[in-house]
Amino acid sequence: MTQPHFSFETELANRGALRIAGVDEVGRGPLAGPVVAAAVVLDPARIPEGLRDSKQLTAKRRAALADILHDVAEVGIGEASVAEIDQINILRASHLAMERAIAALPNPPDHVLIDGNMIPRELTLPATPLVKGDTRSVSIAAASIVAKIWRDQVMWDLAQQFPGYGWETNAGYPSKYHKQALRNLGVTPHHRRSFRPVHNILYQEKSVSD
Repeated sequence: MTQPHFSFETELANRGALRIAGVDEVGRGPLAGPVVAAAVVLDPARIPEGLRDSKQLTAKRRAALADILHDVAEVGIGEASVAEIDQINILRASHLAMERAIAALPNPPDHVLIDGNMIPRELTLPATPLVKGDTRSVSIAAASIVAKIWRDQVMWDLAQQFPGYGWETNAGYPSKYHKQALRNLGVTPHHRRSFRPVHNILYQEKSVSD
Protein backbone atom coordinates (compact mmCIF):
# COMPACT_ATOMS: atom_id res chain seq x y z
CA MET A 1 0.00 0.00 0.00
CA THR A 2 1.48 3.31 -1.08
CA GLN A 3 2.04 5.75 1.76
CA PRO A 4 1.59 9.44 0.97
CA HIS A 5 4.62 11.61 1.71
CA PHE A 6 5.62 15.26 2.04
CA SER A 7 8.25 15.41 -0.69
CA PHE A 8 6.11 17.32 -3.24
CA GLU A 9 5.49 19.98 -0.59
CA THR A 10 9.17 20.06 0.44
CA GLU A 11 10.29 20.50 -3.15
CA LEU A 12 7.86 23.39 -3.67
CA ALA A 13 8.95 24.97 -0.36
CA ASN A 14 12.57 24.81 -1.53
CA ARG A 15 11.48 26.83 -4.57
CA GLY A 16 9.84 29.46 -2.33
CA ALA A 17 6.21 28.29 -2.10
CA LEU A 18 5.68 28.19 1.66
CA ARG A 19 1.93 27.74 1.91
CA ILE A 20 0.95 24.68 -0.09
CA ALA A 21 -2.65 23.47 -0.20
CA GLY A 22 -3.64 19.90 -0.96
CA VAL A 23 -7.06 19.71 -2.64
CA ASP A 24 -9.37 16.74 -3.15
CA GLU A 25 -13.06 16.19 -3.79
CA VAL A 26 -15.51 13.50 -2.78
CA GLY A 27 -18.89 12.63 -4.19
CA ARG A 28 -18.53 12.38 -7.96
CA GLY A 29 -20.24 8.99 -8.13
CA PRO A 30 -23.35 9.32 -5.94
CA LEU A 31 -26.86 9.69 -7.33
CA ALA A 32 -27.75 12.25 -4.65
CA GLY A 33 -26.24 15.11 -2.70
CA PRO A 34 -23.60 17.74 -3.42
CA VAL A 35 -20.01 17.20 -4.49
CA VAL A 36 -17.67 18.40 -1.74
CA ALA A 37 -14.02 19.49 -1.90
CA ALA A 38 -11.54 20.35 0.80
CA ALA A 39 -8.32 22.36 0.69
CA VAL A 40 -5.80 21.76 3.48
CA VAL A 41 -2.59 23.65 4.23
CA LEU A 42 -0.51 21.55 6.62
CA ASP A 43 1.93 22.95 9.14
CA PRO A 44 5.15 20.98 8.42
CA ALA A 45 5.86 20.88 12.17
CA ARG A 46 2.41 19.47 13.05
CA ILE A 47 1.53 16.83 10.46
CA PRO A 48 -0.79 14.25 12.06
CA GLU A 49 0.37 10.62 12.07
CA GLY A 50 -1.38 8.20 9.75
CA LEU A 51 -2.60 10.50 6.97
CA ARG A 52 -3.59 8.48 3.92
CA ASP A 53 -6.30 8.25 1.29
CA SER A 54 -9.61 8.45 3.20
CA LYS A 55 -10.81 5.21 1.54
CA GLN A 56 -7.97 3.33 3.26
CA LEU A 57 -9.06 4.40 6.77
CA THR A 58 -11.78 3.18 9.11
CA ALA A 59 -14.66 5.59 9.73
CA LYS A 60 -13.49 6.07 13.33
CA ARG A 61 -9.90 6.86 12.29
CA ARG A 62 -11.10 9.23 9.54
CA ALA A 63 -13.24 11.15 12.02
CA ALA A 64 -10.38 11.40 14.54
CA LEU A 65 -7.94 12.65 11.89
CA ALA A 66 -10.46 15.17 10.56
CA ASP A 67 -10.85 16.63 14.07
CA ILE A 68 -7.06 16.89 14.43
CA LEU A 69 -6.70 18.51 11.01
CA HIS A 70 -9.25 21.21 11.86
CA ASP A 71 -7.08 22.00 14.92
CA VAL A 72 -3.56 21.92 13.43
CA ALA A 73 -4.03 22.88 9.76
CA GLU A 74 -5.78 25.52 7.67
CA VAL A 75 -8.91 24.05 6.13
CA GLY A 76 -11.30 25.29 3.46
CA ILE A 77 -14.48 23.48 2.37
CA GLY A 78 -16.36 23.98 -0.89
CA GLU A 79 -19.53 22.44 -2.27
CA ALA A 80 -21.29 22.35 -5.61
CA SER A 81 -25.01 21.72 -5.41
CA VAL A 82 -27.14 19.12 -7.16
CA ALA A 83 -28.57 21.92 -9.34
CA GLU A 84 -25.04 22.94 -10.36
CA ILE A 85 -24.06 19.32 -11.05
CA ASP A 86 -27.09 18.91 -13.33
CA GLN A 87 -26.45 22.26 -15.02
CA ILE A 88 -22.70 22.14 -15.74
CA ASN A 89 -21.86 18.39 -15.39
CA ILE A 90 -20.12 16.55 -12.56
CA LEU A 91 -16.54 17.25 -13.67
CA ARG A 92 -17.06 21.01 -13.84
CA ALA A 93 -19.02 20.92 -10.58
CA SER A 94 -16.15 19.03 -8.90
CA HIS A 95 -13.75 21.72 -10.08
CA LEU A 96 -16.13 24.44 -8.89
CA ALA A 97 -16.18 22.83 -5.43
CA MET A 98 -12.37 22.76 -5.47
CA GLU A 99 -12.19 26.44 -6.42
CA ARG A 100 -14.60 27.28 -3.57
CA ALA A 101 -12.59 25.19 -1.08
CA ILE A 102 -9.38 27.03 -1.99
CA ALA A 103 -11.17 30.39 -1.74
CA ALA A 104 -12.46 29.40 1.72
CA LEU A 105 -8.92 29.05 3.15
CA PRO A 106 -8.03 31.80 5.65
CA ASN A 107 -5.19 32.95 3.37
CA PRO A 108 -4.47 32.21 -0.30
CA PRO A 109 -1.89 29.44 -0.74
CA ASP A 110 1.32 29.93 -2.76
CA HIS A 111 0.78 26.68 -4.63
CA VAL A 112 -1.98 24.09 -4.93
CA LEU A 113 -1.59 20.31 -5.28
CA ILE A 114 -4.74 18.92 -6.89
CA ASP A 115 -5.85 15.30 -6.94
CA GLY A 116 -6.39 14.15 -10.53
CA ASN A 117 -5.03 15.01 -13.94
CA MET A 118 -6.69 18.41 -14.45
CA ILE A 119 -6.46 21.87 -12.94
CA PRO A 120 -9.80 23.69 -12.50
CA ARG A 121 -9.96 26.21 -15.32
CA GLU A 122 -10.95 29.20 -13.17
CA LEU A 123 -8.05 28.64 -10.75
CA THR A 124 -5.54 31.48 -11.04
CA LEU A 125 -3.02 30.21 -8.45
CA PRO A 126 0.04 28.12 -9.39
CA ALA A 127 -1.08 24.49 -9.30
CA THR A 128 0.13 20.95 -9.96
CA PRO A 129 -2.23 18.06 -10.72
CA LEU A 130 -1.25 14.71 -9.20
CA VAL A 131 -2.89 11.52 -10.45
CA LYS A 132 -3.79 9.37 -7.42
CA GLY A 133 -2.62 12.32 -5.36
CA ASP A 134 -4.40 11.13 -2.22
CA THR A 135 -1.98 8.16 -2.10
CA ARG A 136 1.09 10.30 -2.89
CA SER A 137 0.81 13.63 -1.06
CA VAL A 138 -0.05 13.96 2.64
CA SER A 139 -1.67 17.34 1.96
CA ILE A 140 -4.05 15.81 -0.60
CA ALA A 141 -4.66 12.81 1.70
CA ALA A 142 -5.59 15.28 4.45
CA ALA A 143 -8.02 17.01 2.07
CA SER A 144 -9.59 13.68 1.11
CA ILE A 145 -10.25 12.91 4.80
CA VAL A 146 -11.77 16.31 5.57
CA ALA A 147 -13.97 16.27 2.45
CA LYS A 148 -15.22 12.73 3.11
CA ILE A 149 -16.18 13.45 6.73
CA TRP A 150 -17.90 16.68 5.73
CA ARG A 151 -19.92 15.09 2.92
CA ASP A 152 -20.89 12.05 5.00
CA GLN A 153 -22.33 14.45 7.60
CA VAL A 154 -24.25 16.36 4.92
CA MET A 155 -25.74 13.07 3.67
CA TRP A 156 -26.56 11.93 7.22
CA ASP A 157 -28.44 15.20 7.77
CA LEU A 158 -30.32 14.80 4.47
CA ALA A 159 -31.19 11.20 5.43
CA GLN A 160 -33.12 12.54 8.44
CA GLN A 161 -35.26 14.67 6.10
CA PHE A 162 -35.65 12.00 3.42
CA PRO A 163 -35.64 8.60 5.16
CA GLY A 164 -35.78 5.35 3.26
CA TYR A 165 -32.91 5.83 0.82
CA GLY A 166 -30.15 4.74 3.23
CA TRP A 167 -28.10 7.90 2.75
CA GLU A 168 -26.83 7.67 6.33
CA THR A 169 -24.90 4.54 5.27
CA ASN A 170 -24.55 4.73 1.46
CA ALA A 171 -23.91 8.53 1.32
CA GLY A 172 -26.02 8.71 -1.83
CA TYR A 173 -23.93 6.22 -3.81
CA PRO A 174 -25.85 3.85 -6.12
CA SER A 175 -26.07 0.89 -3.76
CA LYS A 176 -28.64 -1.82 -4.48
CA TYR A 177 -30.75 -0.54 -1.56
CA HIS A 178 -30.60 3.06 -2.78
CA LYS A 179 -31.59 2.14 -6.34
CA GLN A 180 -34.49 0.01 -5.07
CA ALA A 181 -35.66 2.89 -2.85
CA LEU A 182 -35.43 5.23 -5.82
CA ARG A 183 -37.79 2.94 -7.75
CA ASN A 184 -40.16 2.51 -4.78
CA LEU A 185 -40.16 6.01 -3.27
CA GLY A 186 -39.33 8.15 -6.30
CA VAL A 187 -36.91 11.00 -6.84
CA THR A 188 -36.17 13.64 -4.19
CA PRO A 189 -35.00 17.25 -4.77
CA HIS A 190 -31.52 16.03 -3.76
CA HIS A 191 -31.19 13.48 -6.55
CA ARG A 192 -29.01 14.30 -9.55
CA ARG A 193 -31.40 14.29 -12.46
CA SER A 194 -28.60 14.23 -15.05
CA PHE A 195 -27.38 10.84 -13.73
CA ARG A 196 -28.72 7.94 -15.75
CA PRO A 197 -30.47 5.84 -13.03
CA VAL A 198 -32.31 8.95 -11.78
CA HIS A 199 -33.03 10.24 -15.29
CA ASN A 200 -34.41 6.82 -16.32
CA ILE A 201 -36.83 6.74 -13.38
CA LEU A 202 -38.01 10.29 -14.12
CA TYR A 203 -38.44 9.38 -17.79
CA GLN A 204 -40.47 6.28 -16.86
CA GLU A 205 -42.67 8.40 -14.56
CA LYS A 206 -43.20 10.91 -17.36
CA SER A 207 -44.08 8.12 -19.82
CA VAL A 208 -46.64 6.66 -17.41
CA SER A 209 -48.26 10.06 -16.76
CA ASP A 210 -48.34 11.14 -20.44
